[in-house]
Amino acid sequence: MATESLSVAEQALYRKVTWRLIPILFACYILAYIDRVNVGFAKLSMKAEPWFSDAVFATGAGIFFLGYFFFEVPGNIILSRVGARLWIARIMIGWGLVSGLMALSHDALSFYALRFLLGVAEAGFFPGIILYLTYWYPQQLRARMVALFMTAIAVSGVVGGPLSGWLLEVTAGWHGLAAWQWLFILEGIPTVLLGAAVPFLLADRPAKAKWLSTQEKQLLESRIEAEAQAKQVAGQGAHRVMDAFKSPQVWLCCAIYFGAIVGLYGTSFWLLQIIKDSLTQDDWQVGLYSAFPWACAAVGMVLVGRHSDQTGERRWHIGLSAWVAAAAFSASGIPGLHPYLALACLAVAITGVMATISCFWALPTALLSGTAAAAGIAWINSVGNLAGYLSPEMIGWLKKHYSMGAGLNGVALALAIAGLLVIVGTRPPPMIKR
Repeated sequence: MATESLSVAEQALYRKVTWRLIPILFACYILAYIDRVNVGFAKLSMKAEPWFSDAVFATGAGIFFLGYFFFEVPGNIILSRVGARLWIARIMIGWGLVSGLMALSHDALSFYALRFLLGVAEAGFFPGIILYLTYWYPQQLRARMVALFMTAIAVSGVVGGPLSGWLLEVTAGWHGLAAWQWLFILEGIPTVLLGAAVPFLLADRPAKAKWLSTQEKQLLESRIEAEAQAKQVAGQGAHRVMDAFKSPQVWLCCAIYFGAIVGLYGTSFWLLQIIKDSLTQDDWQVGLYSAFPWACAAVGMVLVGRHSDQTGERRWHIGLSAWVAAAAFSASGIPGLHPYLALACLAVAITGVMATISCFWALPTALLSGTAAAAGIAWINSVGNLAGYLSPEMIGWLKKHYSMGAGLNGVALALAIAGLLVIVGTRPPPMIKR
């Protein structure tokens, strides 16, 4: 069902909900993503430590996702039972504290341990938000809502890059601490503060939102309930926890998302080093250059998500975005390519990756409902994010033994396969009619 099928009153109501929820969730995810990937900036300063190396960085960057993997599904099931407000607050305060404690890393083992704990602390946040959005928005609005929420990744690149570069420059030697230690401390504090405010800013469901009228609450709840009932009548959608794990489509979604995440974290962790090796040695300028691809992605992913919702088409939007990203990654690794052209190719690649991911989440949320949605969304995110462990390691190994171009081609191959899987393997999710 296209957006135009909503009445004028309904469109106004969903705009009201969006203005109330998305900015808060957006801010939370910006902080989450900065705390997750600021290790890429810290690396620029940590290279002075005798125990640190590219191999230690690659392992530490990826080990985050092992902790993330083991606690995603139980975390999301807990969220579905206790409510988003308290559980998201718990997650944010926990990961903000662990992020700050990253400053205590003093050897490879402590670095690995703290990165693992950071993954444990953050587990459940992203799939929890995806689940939370299904409590408020019907299927035909989800791609653009996920895209709006996920522009936080792009904005964290636009804001976090220059900010992190500036912090590295101005904090070196403060009170006897290295610049990378201050980076972790100062970027962890806002997460703790916002996490403490979340219970006062969010409502678990429309029925509990004090800022909605009784009629508005009933309308939002009835739309979601009607959609769930329509799936059940049509025999579509899984409802129990085990239904999610038995569904071949869920496992296929895991494989597709895995390929997309290879692209996301391949660039998130290595983009800064690529820029520093090819364009500038100045940390502040590295941050400025890194903002360009993410700014492009912030615009592109919203436009693609909006078009996907307007047409009701998912598979080709996801598949073509993945293929465009694959081609751009491969082009960026061509030997002798001018650094500015390589940066432009990476901007196209990151835009394609973000468009792939934002449209992707309309698929599993159309297949799952009830407790199965909590478990299935978390499971897809868990398995997919294992690529966050593989991708930095893969690029690091290919860079060491061949070249950075080989690493980028490895990322391109993963995205090309993901695009093929979504076009060939998935069935179009049903668009629930009124």
